[in-house]
Parts: sequence; C-alpha cells; structure tokens
Amino acid sequence: MIIGSTGLFVPGPTNIPEDVRRAIDVPMEDHRAPDLPDFIRPLLTDLKKIFQCTRGRALVFPGSGTGGWEAAMTNTLSPGDKVLASRFGQFSHLWIDLCQRIGLDVEYIDVEWGTGVPLEDYANRLAADKQHAIKAVLVTQNETATGVQSDVAGVRKAMQNAGHPALLMVDGVSSIGSVDFQMDQWGVDIAVSGSQKGFMLPAGLAIMCVSEKAIEASKSARSFRCYFDFKDMLAANDQGYFPYTPPMPLLRGLRVSIDRLLTEGLDNVFRRHHRLAQGVREAVTGWGLSLCAKDPVWYSDTVSAVCLPAGFDSGNLLKHAYQRYGLSLGGGLSEVAGKVFRIGHLGDLNELMLLSAIAGAEMSMRDLGVPVDAGSGVSAAEEFYRQDTRAPLQLASSQ
Repeated sequence: MIIGSTGLFVPGPTNIPEDVRRAIDVPMEDHRAPDLPDFIRPLLTDLKKIFQCTRGRALVFPGSGTGGWEAAMTNTLSPGDKVLASRFGQFSHLWIDLCQRIGLDVEYIDVEWGTGVPLEDYANRLAADKQHAIKAVLVTQNETATGVQSDVAGVRKAMQNAGHPALLMVDGVSSIGSVDFQMDQWGVDIAVSGSQKGFMLPAGLAIMCVSEKAIEASKSARSFRCYFDFKDMLAANDQGYFPYTPPMPLLRGLRVSIDRLLTEGLDNVFRRHHRLAQGVREAVTGWGLSLCAKDPVWYSDTVSAVCLPAGFDSGNLLKHAYQRYGLSLGGGLSEVAGKVFRIGHLGDLNELMLLSAIAGAEMSMRDLGVPVDAGSGVSAAEEFYRQDTRAPLQLASSQ
C-alpha cells in the first residue's frame, strides 16, 4: 500500500488540476438543452486560440488522439491516395500503420530513432513529385516514445519551396497546449491532439483544428466514415450541439483547462515547459547518462527519454519505482523497449513536483545498481531551477 499521493510522471495521462477535476465532477445534464449553445459555441471558439488558429474550425470528437488521426485521414483523403511520412518512433510508426490499414499509399522515410522529421528528405521528395501525387504530408511534432521534437515550420517551408499543394497534417498529441504550435503561421491544415496531455484532462477527447482547405477537401474525399464525419460534426456545431451524445463532463473540464492556459498566457506556458524540461536534462547530465534524443535540436520540452547503461532493463526500473516509491515513469516502446525510461514533464506541473520525479528515478536507479551518485541528478536540477531566473514560474491558480 502506498501512503500519500502517487507520483504520475508518464507523458500522459497528466495530472488533473483541482479546478478542472471539480468542473468534471458535476451532475449529468441535458445535452439537448436549449441553452447548451451558449456553452458550446464559445468553447469551440476559444479552443482555436490554443492552436493559434483563426481561419479554421475546432472539432472535438469523443475518442483519443488515434481517433483524431483516423478522422483527419478519412475525411480528407480517398483510398489509394499517397501520403508522405517519416518513422522515427512508436507513434509516428502507428500513424503510418493506420494510414496503410485504411487503404492509403504511404511513402515513408525511416529515420534513426532519437532524431526527428528529416527536412531535407521531405524537401527532396516534394520537389521530385512534379505530378503532385502526394496528397498529404504527415508530421509528428513531438515523438513521445523518444522525447524528440520536430520542426513543423520547416516542413511548411519545404512545401512552399517545392510549390506543393498537399495538405499538411500534424500529430500534436503530446505537444499542443504545452509547446509552441502556430497553426495559421505554419500553414497547418489539420492538427490533432488529445485531452489527457497538455489539456490536463482524462483521456476521452480527440481535439482537433482543421483549416478551410481541409474542410473543402472533405467534400470530395471518398474514404468511408460515419462517426468521425466532419460534415455531421460541423453542421451540429453550427447549431451549438453535437451529432451524437457528447461527453459533457469532459467538455466542462475542457472549458476550465482552456481558461487556465489562456490565463497563464501561452508564451508563459511554453517558457514554463522549456524551463522544467531543461531541469530534467540537467539531471540526466548529472547522472552521467544520455538522452535518446541525439542532439539538442531534437530535445522535447514535454518528455525526456533517458537511456540506461547496457545491462540494465528499464522495465525493471519502472516496476521498482512504482512498487517501492509510488512513482510512475514511462517505459521504452518498440525499438527502445527495455533501453530507456521516460519522464513526462507537461501539463499542470511545477519545479517541486518535477524534483520529486527526479529524486524517485535517482533512488530507483541506485537501488538496482545503476552507477549514479546519490544526489547527482537532484542537485543539478536544483541548481538550474535556483539560478535560472530568466523565466519565473507563474502558475494559474488551482483553487
């Protein structure tokens, strides 16, 4: 039995703030009530602000980020259409797998895990596609499995340089609401997120923004869809409702989550995540270990994947940390299974909370014989947080 609260430091689900939790814990309500549009319309309008989107539409489907992927593909593409993607981690791989299973022709580039979207390769493939056979370009902004963040704006630049008309689609499941995402500025056509990460909610919502170009493409796309049909959702949203029973408690929580992010200010949110992430990176250096991300250009500000020395199994570390200290860390997936453990540092989080994760990971490693010195990671993170005054931590109230 664990006494006290457990430490949740996986890269999703993340901690739920108290005011969000209270917003969810409400009596059931009539989802066809005549005053519901007074809640739904402003909610969807303000949701667009988190994506920094002004020209498109926000959509919220009951589901997860994977449901959002499927909605993106089936609404805008037809069987046999070609899409360009890259595979450099488990979640970019799963997106490719989904595309193949719904009948798309996926031209994908395999990239070393620990690196991200290969801008030069994308540029070359797009420039060579004179017939514009590629209908969509897929970008995983933050590869959760390896702690790698990629350059979405760089992909848009490559598309512009090639004069390519393909749709730009972004997996922002573990990035949107935590790190900078500029839908309009970067010319993104579809962005997909999920409720359980930067939005600080339970899992259960596929949160999306779609451009006018993507909506227009949905009118002629021939892929089968029903539950995830943009047409049905947009028509119902225009009236302030949903085409089927919506998860109202989660939507009530989403309202508070959006308010928290906007009150803190998106720039402050992004600075806070960078600051917290840098403290974790300092701890990893203090331990004498390395990140899965191969270079600082790839470092993620929402999750760090830490490589264990040869001979140690991260699965054993996760089990020990949970059973001995009540600490949940993320494990390695697929190609990095057993080789890395992950510290999620996104959502409702501050320095003291993150120091507990660093301390728990450090104790767990020492318990299992990993050669790290007592206090080495904790002290490195402490000194960074103490001395770095460039971005003071400012949290929205949880009360």
